[in-house]
Amino acid sequence: MGSESFFITYYIIAANVLVSFAGFYGSSKVIETGMLMPYRTIRNKTWYEVITSGFVHANFTHLLFNMFTLFFFGPIMEIQIGEVPFLGLYFTGLIASSIPSLIKHKDNPEYATLGASGAVEAVLFAFILLFPMEPIYLMFIPIGIPSVIFGALFVGYSIYASKKEGKINHEAHIAGAAWGIIYMLIFVPFALDHVLTMLGLI
Repeated sequence: MGSESFFITYYIIAANVLVSFAGFYGSSKVIETGMLMPYRTIRNKTWYEVITSGFVHANFTHLLFNMFTLFFFGPIMEIQIGEVPFLGLYFTGLIASSIPSLIKHKDNPEYATLGASGAVEAVLFAFILLFPMEPIYLMFIPIGIPSVIFGALFVGYSIYASKKEGKINHEAHIAGAAWGIIYMLIFVPFALDHVLTMLGLI
C-alpha cells in the first residue's frame, strides 16, 4: 500500500466536517434529522440514524476532538488492516456504539445523541490491540502513556461517568471501544495471532 491508504480516513473526516458545518452554519434540520433519537428511530423505522448521527456533532469542539483522534489513528489502521476492513471497522463501530442508546432510551422521546465518537473509539481501541505499548500523548502532558494503560483508564472513567447523568454518551464510547477489539479479533485474520504472540502463547 502507498499513500492512497490515507485517503479513506481523509474522506471520512471531510464528510464529518462538511455535514457538521452544514448543521452549525446552515440549517439546524441537518442535525435534527441526522441525530439518533431512539424513540423516533424504533417507532418510525429511521434506522439510517445509526449512521447519520455519526456525521453530525453538537459543536465545533465535539467535532474537533473526534476528527483530531481519527486523523492520527485512522491512517495507521488503514495501513495495518487495509482500506475495506477499515471501512468495516468504522461503520460497524457506528452501529455497535448505537446499540446501548437504542436499548436504554427506546421509551424516552426527549433523548438524542450524535457524534462520531463510537466509531472513533472503535478505531482507537483497534490500534491499542495491535500496539499496546505505543505511547499516546495527551494535550498539555509531555509524557507518553502506553496505549493499553490509556485504554484501561479511558474505559474505567467512561464506566464511572456513565452512572451519572450528563450530556456525554459514555455508553457509546464503551461500546465503540469494545467493538473495536471484537472486530479485530473476528474479522482481521492476523489480529488474534498477533495478540497471542505478544502474550507469549504462540
